[in-house]
Amino acid sequence: MYKIFIKPLFDFIASLIGLIILSPIFIFVVILLCIANNGKPFFFQLRPGKNSKVFKIVKFKTMNDKRDASGNLLSDAARLTKIGIFVRKTSLDEMPQLWNVLKGDMSLIGPRPLLTNYVHLYSDFQNRRHEVKPGITGLAQVNGRNAISWDEKFRYDVQYVDSISFVLDFKIFFKTILKVINSDGISATNEATIEPFNGK
Repeated sequence: MYKIFIKPLFDFIASLIGLIILSPIFIFVVILLCIANNGKPFFFQLRPGKNSKVFKIVKFKTMNDKRDASGNLLSDAARLTKIGIFVRKTSLDEMPQLWNVLKGDMSLIGPRPLLTNYVHLYSDFQNRRHEVKPGITGLAQVNGRNAISWDEKFRYDVQYVDSISFVLDFKIFFKTILKVINSDGISATNEATIEPFNGK
């Protein structure tokens, strides 16, 4: 009952209310990022959703598009803007994904949607994360986020798939708030962003 009916309804209502209440912050961040990123405040990317169906995720753009003399993008650390660092630290970069939740591509809580080029690298166990809609936050995010290993992330993702309930979502939601306040696990150790998944 909860997984099929209540959770999707709650996602729709909560994302709609969230977009309305947070709209002043949303507009302010858009203006700052437009200035920092030459008029490009949003980052769009294809991600696999439920049953690996691909959708376009939207986030605030925290890195610029600066390139070296050969035309190659600079490293993630070099392209992170000052406002981008702040937006990431406060997790505001995830705010536009409320639109993805409203559209039904995502849920507020579920396994984080990863890159499409990872899908063919997953084991059968790891691929089970796609049995449910991806989420803005999830069990892996409140247990280390980007500071834990890929193996741990997948274990938490599948654990969530097997244990979805109102109580679990409620706990993850409030643990997420604490994580955001404390800025826990935003980056992998000594890295600006998480290291790529290589299938191991």
